[in-house]
Amino acid sequence: MNKISVRYIVDDVDAAVDFYTSVFQFEVAMRPAPGFAMLNRGELRLLLNSPGAGGAGQTLADGSRPEPGGWNRFQLQVDDLDAAVADMRKVGADLRIDVIDGRGGRQALVPDPAGNLVEVFQPYA
Repeated sequence: MNKISVRYIVDDVDAAVDFYTSVFQFEVAMRPAPGFAMLNRGELRLLLNSPGAGGAGQTLADGSRPEPGGWNRFQLQVDDLDAAVADMRKVGADLRIDVIDGRGGRQALVPDPAGNLVEVFQPYA
């Protein structure tokens, strides 16, 4: 089966790699150039590009340029959100907001060093 791929634009690929490997236990699959890294976690492949690096980081014909941050995010599901939040804080991760209780479960939003969000989610049983 093919992996699901998500691409994030980041200001500092080294900082992003450190963040995702220490906070979320991603594994580095490749680092072929300073402005790019490919990480894996289960079925998820995370592609990290700095602006201007490779095809994904190039300025478009209309002048728009890929930038880090925003509200798009991928979701990692956990069995115990409180324990996951405690573990993330132990390695230096900050939450953008306090844990949110929603209709389908609880979530925490964790920004990477470039401001891209990761949603850590615990569904209601």
